[in-house]
Amino acid sequence: SFIGEESVAAGEGSILTANPTWIIDPIDGTTNFVHRFPFVAVSIGFVVNKEIEFGIVYSCVEDKMYSARKGKGAFCNGQKLKVSGQQDITKSLLVTELGSNRDPETIKIILSNMERLLSIPIHG
Repeated sequence: SFIGEESVAAGEGSILTANPTWIIDPIDGTTNFVHRFPFVAVSIGFVVNKEIEFGIVYSCVEDKMYSARKGKGAFCNGQKLKVSGQQDITKSLLVTELGSNRDPETIKIILSNMERLLSIPIHG
């Protein structure tokens, strides 16, 4: 099976089943792409029994290939990635995405979540 982000965004239905399924977003960062903001990627995932087995993200502008496999770790251009180990949230950097859904109820939830996050004394 295949699930394509652009197909779903265009209104095609999609149901994740237990069948082996490729999930593909050929222009991950469509809004960035449309506005010529250079951070876009090609994202591919493979799912079996509704569980992700592996994923690959190619960051085109940076020429970086990110890959991860269930139980095997994550890599960037073949080098193993690891979390920073930072324990103090006040020294952390918060990154967020608003998404594209402009439904009033969805916006209300997103802003409420962001308000809670921004009340934490984070580094930036």
